[in-house]
Parts: sequence; structure tokens; C-alpha cells
Amino acid sequence: MTTQRTYQTRTGRVLTDSDIARIAAEVETSEYDIEELKTRRRGRPLLGRAPSEVVTVRIDPELRAAISDRAEKDGTTVSAIHREALRRFLLQP
Repeated sequence: MTTQRTYQTRTGRVLTDSDIARIAAEVETSEYDIEELKTRRRGRPLLGRAPSEVVTVRIDPELRAAISDRAEKDGTTVSAIHREALRRFLLQP
């Protein structure tokens, strides 16, 4: 009697040897465009025309609290508030 092994994906889905065999058979009989699959980007989407850089900035606690409050009020992130404030300050006449 052969015991089926199980595997766990990054998302927590459990796969058995039978599942792996079924997926392999599907891939072999399907017409996947390998070049198109290779060009798919992983990770976070671009915010502009190039990958974003992380910039560290020191701010006082009162300003940090104001930014956090504004982000919560607007239903957005602190980073989005930072980007919008910099755009308005630097890019708008």
C-alpha cells in the first residue's frame, strides 16, 4: 500500500500526489504561452514609470499623528499621504 504524500502551497492549499499528477497532465495538454507567462510581473505594481525607491524621512510625533489621522480619515495609507503631499508641493504650480 502506497501512502500519498501531501504538499502545501504558499497560500496554504494542500495538494496530494494525485493533485500534482492532474495538474501536470493539464499543463501538458494545454497550450500555455510560455513567453507570455515569463513576462508577467510579480510583486507590487509600479507607481510610476520605474520601480519605486524607499526614502527614509524623520518627522516629529505631532506631524506623524496628523498624517496617520488623515490617512485613516481618507481611507488610504500613510505612504499615499506622503506621496500626495510631495506631489502637491513639488509638481503643482
